[in-house]
Amino acid sequence: MATSKKIKITQIASSISRPEKQAKTLKALGLGKIGRTVEQPDNPAIRGQIFQVKHLVKVEEK
Repeated sequence: MATSKKIKITQIASSISRPEKQAKTLKALGLGKIGRTVEQPDNPAIRGQIFQVKHLVKVEEK
């Protein structure tokens, strides 16, 4: 069975004073507080979400 690639996403900025769509995107990624880190599969859907909030998160490829 092939293992899928994962990416590590860390929130580095607050969603306060940001459009509601960006706050909801952070929540969909599993984030919500500064410093919180999650691992997500590396696929086009997750990459699209990251692109929408790229100024609020730091991404590391595993």
